[in-house]
Amino acid sequence: MSSKPIAMTVEQACAVADQAAAAFPAWSALGPNARRGFLMKAAAALDAKVDKFVAAMIEETGSTEGWARFNLMLASGMLREAAALTTQISGEVIPSDKPGCVAMALREPVGVILGIAPWNAPIILGVRAVAVALACGNSVILKASETCPETHRLIVESFQDAGFPSGVVGAVTNALADAPAIVGALIDHPAVRRINFTGSTAVGRIVAKRAAEHLKPVLLELGGKAPLLVLADADLDEAVKAAAFGAFMNQGQICMSTERIIVVEAVAEEFVKKFQAKVATMATGSVVDIKTIVHVSKLVDDAVKAGAVKLNGGPADGVRMPPTVVDKVTPAMALFRDESFGPVVGIARARDEEHAVELANDTEYGLSASVFSRDVARGLKVAKRIKSGICHVNGPTVHDEPQMPFGGVKASGYGRFGGKAGIDAFTELRWITFETEPGHFPI
Repeated sequence: MSSKPIAMTVEQACAVADQAAAAFPAWSALGPNARRGFLMKAAAALDAKVDKFVAAMIEETGSTEGWARFNLMLASGMLREAAALTTQISGEVIPSDKPGCVAMALREPVGVILGIAPWNAPIILGVRAVAVALACGNSVILKASETCPETHRLIVESFQDAGFPSGVVGAVTNALADAPAIVGALIDHPAVRRINFTGSTAVGRIVAKRAAEHLKPVLLELGGKAPLLVLADADLDEAVKAAAFGAFMNQGQICMSTERIIVVEAVAEEFVKKFQAKVATMATGSVVDIKTIVHVSKLVDDAVKAGAVKLNGGPADGVRMPPTVVDKVTPAMALFRDESFGPVVGIARARDEEHAVELANDTEYGLSASVFSRDVARGLKVAKRIKSGICHVNGPTVHDEPQMPFGGVKASGYGRFGGKAGIDAFTELRWITFETEPGHFPI
């Protein structure tokens, strides 16, 4: 790979897939501790590039230094967790009804994995796209985001610095206009056996349809409209802190961001007063581009015209937009339904707990959610009723750890990254037997 990202052609992208296919047999044959050693070195190589990563993220995505450093910390943790998984790729012996037959279920690497990563948490999600797949013995291709090709290039360079064999970790960078052709060609490539995609639901559907033509499994982590429920017995101070963090971390540009605060009417006035005061103390930050400003502003303006009340926020200055809070949002408003992916959160008031659950589930999305109640048993009961892949009781909707099964339901996608769930995603489960007695057949 060159020292700077280039806009590849379809032919060049396919050549990367060819190289990954050629590298797969030797990499998959390595023992688990050898793969573990490479992954641990990659984590160290990633950490060693901290200044370059910070500079690249600030330049490409308008990130703060703190967000860039958090990205690096979690991503290197993901590599170390993946390293620990190399000896956890286990099978089982299954009792057979056939005399003398020993039956086994084995997990094996599948081949070349295509990982398509977005820009919003570029180190975390770029590493997540390939780490567990590598631990399982697959070779990988990281399809870099057109928004942050340098940040994603640095990830692949870290694997090279760690001594990974040539071709095991490849990268594809492209111009935005060429993305459909290049991604389509990589999905079609016979060596690519599975695809994971993190990004918008609209593009996820395109990826899934293209892969389905070849019966290739896809892991999709897509959009979200995460609800944070504040029940009548909630600790309001804790709920306010979690809601502010969940809604405005990285200017709301996180798939798990708190996009809807659903508060029971009995405590709504008190919560809103506290939350408005908290948000008033928060700094204004930058979003990735002016399109985000236009989109968020339209959602806010439409909600206010329909009767909602804007509590915090003001006009944007270029790509800088203050944290915005809109109260009395209803399901009829686009702000309640459409993913904003920006620094705005809507507050919807529920009649009671039952209505709060109804509002939480009134969405096509189902990635993350949160419930606040001083009664943990009550919180768990409500959490089980929310249709989402992730739900936290008395914690923010934004929460990620390398070992956890991360993913959503409904329009937020399917499949899981992380931990042993990641092993399931990036291996093939095979049934293999051997006979220890002479065969007896009816013919």
